[in-house]
Amino acid sequence: MNYNEAYDIALKLEFDQKRIVYEEGIYQIYLYRPSKLSKRFKNYDVNKNFQIFLEKKGEQAFKPNHLRFLIDLKLRVRENSKIKEQLLTAFDMIYYGEDLEYAIKPLENECFSQYIDPLNVIANLSLFFLVEQNLGYGNKSKFSPSALYLQGWIRTFINSEKEIDEIVMRISKNTPPLVKYTRQDNKNHKAYNQNAKPLWYI
Repeated sequence: MNYNEAYDIALKLEFDQKRIVYEEGIYQIYLYRPSKLSKRFKNYDVNKNFQIFLEKKGEQAFKPNHLRFLIDLKLRVRENSKIKEQLLTAFDMIYYGEDLEYAIKPLENECFSQYIDPLNVIANLSLFFLVEQNLGYGNKSKFSPSALYLQGWIRTFINSEKEIDEIVMRISKNTPPLVKYTRQDNKNHKAYNQNAKPLWYI
């Protein structure tokens, strides 16, 4: 699955219906579009808003947030710094619209002891959170596309030498990622490059 396919699935979600988008082993990811939004999401379009759920067999489904896959990626790099560029490349390829399975295939034989979920799960979560940012985000953004905010943080968590708690503190305060990770992909920035390639920031 690539970004356009994921976006199309999310866009066409029916109200109050569960749509499974990933299922392998004990893991299942599904989307849900509620027909009524809480006051917290009053600025969101009910026709575009959707929720992402993660379920493990035998356990209750829950709504993960972006920190789940961001911390997972940081743990992998902390364990094996040699795969940093491979991870950056894979998640840039996903952002730029490449097929997800193709993007992460070079990493399939890497073994990790520090992680939260299998890499396929992490990649699928990141993909649909990118879609959520572009499709459902209802507030004005400094980033165009809006998902670049999240992509900038994906790059930060993988590439930064700072400790996990330092980076988590920054994103938890809604601080934007450093411009060095977003400028060439940001249509609102003077350094925007429509032909930007993976790893342009390193």
